[in-house]
Amino acid sequence: MYKDQELRQQARDAVEKKKAIVSSDPYRPIYHIAAPTGLINDPNGWVQWNGVYHLFYQWMPFKTDHGAKFWGHVSSQNLVDWQEEEIALTPSDWFDKDGCYSGSAIEHNGQLKLFYTGNVKNDGVRETYQCLAVSNDGIHFEKKGVQIELPEGFTAHFRDPKVWEQDGEYYMVIGAQTDKEEGAVVLYQSEDLSDWQFQGILAEGFGYMWECPDFFSLDGYDILLFSPQGLDANGIDYRNTYQSGYVIGSWQESFTFGEFHELDRGFEFYAPQTTIDDQGRRLLFGWMGVPDQEEEHHPTKNYSWMHQLTIPRELVLENGKIYQQPVAELMELRDELIVNQVGSVHTDIPKASELVLNEITSEKGYIKLFDYATIEFDQHKQTIRLTRPAFDDGELEERVGIMEGELTEIRLFIDHSSLEIFINGGEVVFTSRMFSDVSNRTLEVEAEGKLSIWSLKQKF
Repeated sequence: MYKDQELRQQARDAVEKKKAIVSSDPYRPIYHIAAPTGLINDPNGWVQWNGVYHLFYQWMPFKTDHGAKFWGHVSSQNLVDWQEEEIALTPSDWFDKDGCYSGSAIEHNGQLKLFYTGNVKNDGVRETYQCLAVSNDGIHFEKKGVQIELPEGFTAHFRDPKVWEQDGEYYMVIGAQTDKEEGAVVLYQSEDLSDWQFQGILAEGFGYMWECPDFFSLDGYDILLFSPQGLDANGIDYRNTYQSGYVIGSWQESFTFGEFHELDRGFEFYAPQTTIDDQGRRLLFGWMGVPDQEEEHHPTKNYSWMHQLTIPRELVLENGKIYQQPVAELMELRDELIVNQVGSVHTDIPKASELVLNEITSEKGYIKLFDYATIEFDQHKQTIRLTRPAFDDGELEERVGIMEGELTEIRLFIDHSSLEIFINGGEVVFTSRMFSDVSNRTLEVEAEGKLSIWSLKQKF
């Protein structure tokens, strides 16, 4: 208990000490979730409980690097206005002393329960434990310790439990690496969220590690969402250091599934997690970052913070493909309609804006933001191309998405140092950071279509 309180106070002190420099950064977002200081990564414990949305996240409060992670916590009534809550978990016990790693949340018997991975390193040797913490108010959590230890046949890279209830039974998927150093997702089953029975490997097949699994049904199909490591770049695919994506299949006695699809075509997207809300929507948050990918070159390090999360998105399955759509509540962010016209435009826009280009009749065209990021489309080739300067050497780099039909809509969410692009209602999505000149507000649109741009309200 003393160690927990000591770590909480150290984190509070770090936030207070660095508050001024963090808030002074012109790259700081005004409506995306970011840690108050230090480094944020995976979204955790994403759930709606008693009508309130709770989102936890991996947090290193003391530096802009990785280390013994805490669980930060925000809550919301409407997916737009977020409130910072008390720290949920600290790495204060023997079973999580080197990090409270990623996990999930579930309601059970009136309590909110968090399942997470306790990371331990002794003399350089990694140990891993699946742990539980419970709360009666959704704010203060009591650790219940280790629930699952490492089974035979796997290395200590065994983490990120996602728990759900189905037909009166409870299930858990965990990201894993086999003793053969191959990626996999394993399955556990329980009748009471306490006694867990190992059911074996649910899915495997490529890469050397599968992180952050999520398993759910969408429109009658079973979806496994995960972040594999160890895939080689292949044409326009797998261009980031690590990927996030999904397979669609059918789970009965075993899980049979089709090919792996990347969920996002941008430069920075990883570790997505979903939940289902009281409207029946499957909602997703992702981390706007990728492990081991250019983190040392982010200029926000100089302001004592690093990374942010995506906007919340609703998942819809259409024609065997997951579409990601910004949740409808985000229209509440709109402040002033500053552009509403047909045809090309050259103007200045706020660094926090929403842009919609639809009714497109051009064969080719582009949108250029702040002389930094360019979105080009080619109707004939059915391609969308995003280019920007690389963080390390400034050379142009690109990511490409393929549409199944003609381009009908481009929707952008811009927030100072981030860009989220939704093509054709979320058929193709790009998530990326954007460190443009802070004084440059230039927008160029060369395309025939209806253009609408809103300034967006500050929420943080």
